[in-house]
Amino acid sequence: MKFSIAQTLFLLIGGAAAVCAADRNALVVTASNATNNQLLVYNTAGQLVQTLSTQGQGGVSGNAGGIQARGYQVAVVNFGSQSVSIFERRPNGFQLSQVVPAVSSPVSVAFGNGHLYILGTTKVESHRIDGFLHVTTAVDGVVTLLKADNSAAQVGVLDNQLIIAEKSNMIETVNLLPGGAVSGVPTAVHNIPANVDTPFGLVTRGDNAYVTIAHADEISLVRNGAVLTTTPSVTQHAPCWATLVGPFLYTANSPSKSISRYAVYGQKIVQDAAVAAQVNGSPTDIDTGGGLLAVIDGASPVSHLSIFTLDEDGNLALQSAATINAAINGVAIVPSLP
Repeated sequence: MKFSIAQTLFLLIGGAAAVCAADRNALVVTASNATNNQLLVYNTAGQLVQTLSTQGQGGVSGNAGGIQARGYQVAVVNFGSQSVSIFERRPNGFQLSQVVPAVSSPVSVAFGNGHLYILGTTKVESHRIDGFLHVTTAVDGVVTLLKADNSAAQVGVLDNQLIIAEKSNMIETVNLLPGGAVSGVPTAVHNIPANVDTPFGLVTRGDNAYVTIAHADEISLVRNGAVLTTTPSVTQHAPCWATLVGPFLYTANSPSKSISRYAVYGQKIVQDAAVAAQVNGSPTDIDTGGGLLAVIDGASPVSHLSIFTLDEDGNLALQSAATINAAINGVAIVPSLP
């Protein structure tokens, strides 16, 4: 019997590759990104079930990770008002719990090491999370980016470090203190491809970071401060955003209006399906969780949210789609309550 790359990996990796059954009671969140920014909450049927003010202003673009979830907690950037809103999912819906000021206009957020990390246009900062949910408004670390030219794209969390993409051809790491606060000065990643053109989205797991080099049509694996391998996206152009589930890496390819699937293991990034799915517009963010994959395009004046289910071979099946009359930004999947 002949197996595909993904099937072979599933057999080799075993339980680590397992994709759980779709969480039908999960919720998918995005932001209107308007002057009066709002959190938009959708069920897996693609129905808008809640709209809440972030008490901030939108306006961010050209970024990834503008919304991130940590369990039932969600962080949303307010670019225009230089703040991040924190929401919590409760039995009666989401509630706004905090608005955290940022030191520069925020474009991307990430949770890890008991902290919320906020990437702004020129700086990255850390805020300690006290107890289970409360994010301290005071920063416990601030670091200025290497380029700091307003091209910041996304921040991700590695073991003892952050990794950051700046679209002006910089991939850098920032060290974390033992408690998780950012410290020192950034370090440029070694072995960045010579043809680098617009590092954009990234996704991390352990000490591995997969960084899209969007305009070079490539994805690079970064580990221990160096690029180990780079793989072309072949027929699909500008892989801008990325997400991981088990042995599968998915990229959202903006001009191709597609999602590609790669098998990742060791130092390998192998394209398994150039077009795993098509979407309505040019994607602007992607997320996975609970056996689901959600992707958005944020074109003005009409955007789209597409929700897919994942099977054990990494295949995508469209679950639902929604049309949104806003230039939305960011997407995250929040699990069902126990």
